[in-house]
Amino acid sequence: MVVCALRRGLRPGRPVPAVASCGLAVLVATACAAPSPEHSGEPTAPRIKVLTSAPPSLNGDIFLTPHGGGYPSGPEIISPTGTVIWFHPLPAGQTATDFRTQDYRGRPVLTWSQFGGRGNTLTWTDYIYSDRYRRIAAVRAGDGYATDYHEFLITPQDTALVTATTTATADLSSIGGPAHQTVIEDAVQEIDIRTGKVLFQWNAADHVPYGDSHFLLPASASTPWDWFHVNAAHLDTDGNLLINSRFTWATYKVSRRTGSVIWQLGGKHSTFKLRAAPGQKLDSAGAIFAYQHDPEALGHGLYTLFDDEADLSTTLLAHSRAVVIRLDLAKRTATLIRSDFQPAGLLSRAQGNAQTTRNGDLFVGWGTLPYISEFSPSGKLVFNARLPLHVGSYRAYRLRWHPAGR
Repeated sequence: MVVCALRRGLRPGRPVPAVASCGLAVLVATACAAPSPEHSGEPTAPRIKVLTSAPPSLNGDIFLTPHGGGYPSGPEIISPTGTVIWFHPLPAGQTATDFRTQDYRGRPVLTWSQFGGRGNTLTWTDYIYSDRYRRIAAVRAGDGYATDYHEFLITPQDTALVTATTTATADLSSIGGPAHQTVIEDAVQEIDIRTGKVLFQWNAADHVPYGDSHFLLPASASTPWDWFHVNAAHLDTDGNLLINSRFTWATYKVSRRTGSVIWQLGGKHSTFKLRAAPGQKLDSAGAIFAYQHDPEALGHGLYTLFDDEADLSTTLLAHSRAVVIRLDLAKRTATLIRSDFQPAGLLSRAQGNAQTTRNGDLFVGWGTLPYISEFSPSGKLVFNARLPLHVGSYRAYRLRWHPAGR
């Protein structure tokens, strides 16, 4: 019942105006379908079919949070050859996102976000598990905000960066909207993991105009408008924040000390002039990315993003892609220097990520599409695999993991 409610457009802690506006509804609602006969009985871990495989590397195993297709949801580790190493099936009506290895208090840990019920409330909780697969901490947003599923990042200071949401009323008359429009307000919080105390909070509405949104206003002022839709909070190489907005088509570098926006990449008020290197291509809006996810800093002015180029109703480029961008702070230019396209020529209309691995490969999770891929530094497809039909994963990672006793 919890999961099926999301199909109708509800979201834990932040109602959503329509299924088309939010990848979560796509992610979770598939679990409402009755399991296929072959998936009944004991929980069955989704497996991958390897389509293209390179020689073994030191990049590690594959970390997924499969959802859909009648399979149980849960964090899963799969070998590069397709063998299921570990699967943690969740109870019916629950789902997981953003499963990966991190370091906490000098030890390797597993982390993920998990959706479930707490009393009569639909909630997300961020979990930390030890290398013995035992829970050692749970993290939730504070100060009246609901935990959001998009990000759970442990910092070098052993604090947590999480995305969080609430609802508010805004005067949108200056952009042709109602004077009392219900809006979804996004925040990024830094939380002390041991105490749960909020150490830092950045609110999107305090720094970004509502008019920067590409998401249409709902027909009713009482329907929450998902104008910003934060989907990532990462660290730049200097320790400041990279905050990503799906619906303003922009990534913001934010001071971790003051909360001020240092620069904006993309969107209606980009700090940088956008351009494409020879052989590269901007989208139909003249942008490097749109509806994007997962900005990651590589250093030396280089950044990767997962470029969806679509939501459920709009398409700006024929295929989703992972992109590499070079910023020139002095000249205020942002240059698209590399694009790795979805190998099957498909569009992911929600979710996805692009991770740079230990050897410089780019490992790509295609979000709602049932594919994961890996590209060499030269752009060659060196690994490609397909999940079962109708199964996706919010993000996918290639990581090394050595549990106790293994």
